[in-house]
Order: sequence, then structure tokens, then C-alpha cells
Amino acid sequence: MDKISPLYSTITGTGSYIPNNVVHGNSFLESAFYENGLKIEKDIKEIISKFSEITEITERRYADADQVSSDIATVAAQNAIADSGIDQESLDCIIFCHNFGDVKLGSNRMDMIPSLAAKVKQRLQIANPDCVAYDLIFGCPGWVQGCIQADYMIKSGDAKKVMVIGSETLSRVIDPHDRDSMIFSDGAGAVIMEAIASDTPTGIIAHKTQSYTLQHASLLTMGKSNNPGHNAENTYLKMNGRKLYEFAVINVPQVVKKAIDKAGLSIEDIKTVFIHQANGKMDHAIMKRLFKLYEVDCIPEKLVPMTISWLGNSSVATIPTLLDLVKKGKVEGYAVRKGEYAVFASVGAGMHINAFVYQF
Repeated sequence: MDKISPLYSTITGTGSYIPNNVVHGNSFLESAFYENGLKIEKDIKEIISKFSEITEITERRYADADQVSSDIATVAAQNAIADSGIDQESLDCIIFCHNFGDVKLGSNRMDMIPSLAAKVKQRLQIANPDCVAYDLIFGCPGWVQGCIQADYMIKSGDAKKVMVIGSETLSRVIDPHDRDSMIFSDGAGAVIMEAIASDTPTGIIAHKTQSYTLQHASLLTMGKSNNPGHNAENTYLKMNGRKLYEFAVINVPQVVKKAIDKAGLSIEDIKTVFIHQANGKMDHAIMKRLFKLYEVDCIPEKLVPMTISWLGNSSVATIPTLLDLVKKGKVEGYAVRKGEYAVFASVGAGMHINAFVYQF
């Protein structure tokens, strides 16, 4: 009997959409930020400067007025399909990772009917009914979890080609009177994952996910505006920034290590870490704590590509966008090379943490 090689999930195409509208810090000079129901009386320039110092964000991107999340996701999907060279009719599944659906400018209402995955499939004009399209709601770690789900489907033999999309327009759900609103942005990224039969491990070789809901589910929620006089009917994205920072720095490194250990590797084997672009200071602290778990004091240069300074935090879109930019040589000093190991890791609303180890 001929030996049957195991199946592995490999990324064969990437695509992204980066909105054209650049929103600099000075765009918030006319803002009135509130805290505990009272207006913050600090100089607005000081607030913006301090925010940028902590997060490393100097600008972010917003979608055009006539665009919604499924629109920009469709562009990213088209780019990923073109990059992979596949026939889109051969896709077995489209997993669309998001949290807020389609939100029109000025409405704050979330549209998820039909699913955004179904909308993208329709706009791509994919006729194949065996291409199953569904959405995944998992906070900022959604795209990483979508890849993990795709891996399960591929390894089971139920799918050979899966597209995983991460897209969000957070500019539509932020409170204009909350200084945390300066963190968030819009964007979309997508990958094509294909089954490869191989006698040696390749693609996704290990993953780990945890959900800390009991004590931490309330760190990211929807709530009223910080300004008691502002549109009482709407709810906006709210986070307990200090507690979230502490949670992430303590727990994310543990989950990443579990994934690396599961792969039978050590931190020295990892050549690139694609981490969710949530907060520059927080991401650096996570990496420092991760290396400390391995009793390593020095983090190698050119290990962690970062785009948060100019793209902000676009939730599920940060990692696939970052991957696409690195693969296409658009992040100076970074590249992925065949045979090298990388870690993809994220944390967000839930609170969920996940990571997978990948061999290019």
C-alpha cells in the first residue's frame, strides 16, 4: 500500500486593502474628550502627544464615506485570489472574521444579514454552492482563529482551499469623546490557505487558543459615550485600557509559548513574530515577557514587524495586512524566507488569546 502523506495548511496567497484616508493626530485637535462624565481639561495637544508616545500611533486609516467592511474586504479578497493564482470557484470555504458587520458612516447600526462572507462571495460572483461562506466573531484574534479553523477543515480532508478574511471599520463604532478612539482604524486583509500533502511539517504546525471570560470578558464591551450629553441612543466600543494592558502582558506570552512548545521548537527557532497591532508599548512588553519565559534577555533585531505607527489598530485586519505587506517587501527590513518559522499571535475582546506556529 502506498504511504499517504499528511495534509498541512499553507498560505499560498495574501491580499490587503489599506484605506486612502490618512488621519493624523492633529485631526483630533478640535475633539472634546471626557472621562467619568466630565470633560478632560488638559491641553488637547498634550493628550494627543501622550497618546502617541504610549501607543506609537501617529496616524491611522479610515475607509471612504461610501465604503463598508464587506466592500474593503472584497478588494482584499480579490488581491489574495490573484496572488495565489487559484480559480476562485475552487474555494471550499470563505471565513470572514469581523466584530461589527457593515456599519454605514453616521449610522452606528450593525448590518450582518446576510453574513459578510456571503456578501463577499456574491460580489466575487462565485457560483459554486459547495463554497461555504460564514462569519466568525472572536474579537481582535478573529483572523488568527479563522486560520486555525481553516487548518482543522483542511486536516480533516473536508476542504482543500479556504479563504480567511479579516476586515473592520472601527472608525464607525468609536466614541468621539473617548481618547481611546484615537487607537482604532479601518482595514482589510485576506489569505488563501491550501492543503499540501507533505512528509515533513510545513505551514501551520501547531496552535493554541484560550478564552478568559470569567473575570475578563468586560475589558472590551459596547457602552454609552463618555460625554453624558452625546447621543444617548448609540453605543460605542469601550475598553478598560489599563486592565487590558496588564492582562495581555501577563497572559499572551504564556499562550505563545504553549504553541511554540507544542511545535517542538524554542524561541530561538522563530524568525518572525506577526503580533496583533494593538498598542506599540504593549506589544513590546509582551515580547519582552515572552523571551523572559525562555530566560533570554535580548530580543533579536528584525523579529517583530510593526505597522501600528501608520495604520493604527484595525482589529482583525492588522495581522493579515501586516503579513501581506511583509511578503510583498513593503515593511523595510523584513521578509519571510522558505523554511523559516514564524508565530502569529493575537489578543482581544472575550478575552481571547491565540497563536499559531507557521513554517514558510
